[in-house]
Amino acid sequence: MDGAQIEISVHPDFGEIAEAEWDYCACPEAADGGRPDDPFTTYRFLKALEDSGSVGRGSGWQPRYLTARMDGEMIAAAPLYAKGHSQGEYIFDHNWAHAYENAGGRYYPKLQIAVPFTPATGRRFLTRPGMESEGISALLQGAIQIASDNELSSLHITFCTEVEAIAGEEIGLLRRTGQQFHWENDGYDSFDDFLAALSSRKRKTIRKERRGAAEFGGEIVSLTGDQIEPAHWDAFWQFYQDTGARKWGTPYLTRAFFDIVQEKMRDDVLLVLAMREGRAVAGALNFIGRHTLYGRYWGCIEHHPFLHFELCYYRAIDYAIEHGLDRVEAGAQGEHKLARGYLPVETHSLHWIADPGFREAIQRYLRAERDAVDHEIEVLTSYGPFRRHSQEEQQ
Repeated sequence: MDGAQIEISVHPDFGEIAEAEWDYCACPEAADGGRPDDPFTTYRFLKALEDSGSVGRGSGWQPRYLTARMDGEMIAAAPLYAKGHSQGEYIFDHNWAHAYENAGGRYYPKLQIAVPFTPATGRRFLTRPGMESEGISALLQGAIQIASDNELSSLHITFCTEVEAIAGEEIGLLRRTGQQFHWENDGYDSFDDFLAALSSRKRKTIRKERRGAAEFGGEIVSLTGDQIEPAHWDAFWQFYQDTGARKWGTPYLTRAFFDIVQEKMRDDVLLVLAMREGRAVAGALNFIGRHTLYGRYWGCIEHHPFLHFELCYYRAIDYAIEHGLDRVEAGAQGEHKLARGYLPVETHSLHWIADPGFREAIQRYLRAERDAVDHEIEVLTSYGPFRRHSQEEQQ
């Protein structure tokens, strides 16, 4: 990188960066007013996390946003954070931290290029069109230099694209693979059209589950944009608190985050609620990208058979088909998604480890893990719900 031509800056406050400049790197496809490919790297989403106190002091996620400028013009940016723990990442390195600290090292703080609390694949090196090579190289070198200068243990780039993972590996970073379950839209005209692609047994099971969910004693509504009212967020906050308390001990997002989403991003949200006697008893929150629906959070105050599957998976598929979206990403983990049409796909991350011996040990581990993930994806895919032969229709 030519320091005279490209300048790297670190910003602890997102307000130091102009929204238009950031978004032209993060979502240039939305410059005409259209929907961004990835809602999570937009200025308004990351600013909502910061303004709501979901990241920042006391959260363990300290913003250190990176920008790269050439001749005064921003050519690239990255959502960089200094981390005091490994929570809210979904690509786990707790065992690495324990091993390093048991050997006498200090694993935290570390650096993380990621969208906090969001296990959704997307570009992590945000570049202006035509500046991809220069921008990615500058951001990578800049982040590694910051980690090295501050004697930090490591830098992690999580849920990056496969292209970014390969590029990072080529310059010496460690590449890690994981898996999620995504639903792919094979040009379906309706939910029944999707069901027709499944084996007879799986088709019957899903129909049974949808009928069972409908018997919870109320109605299910799918809301977006101005259809969403503040009272809906009051209800969803209850759901989110319950889920957060059970899964993480403390919810990651603050109540203020949802108020900011209502103000700034409600057109990017699909909120699916189960309403009974005028009261929401369960809900699922999705964010809408240009080609993908991202399932994020679910919660309830009453438990009813199959309602989770209906709100989180089947209504998401309904929406994707109706609006011509290519896929539904239903979040981290969950092999139960397989029987409901969500197939395993690879996820990617990159890791820079300062200590040579520790780096070599992790590299060996990642090679074995990658083989295991590849095998698991192959096996799970073979057990998928889709028809293999037309003869299955006779079952």
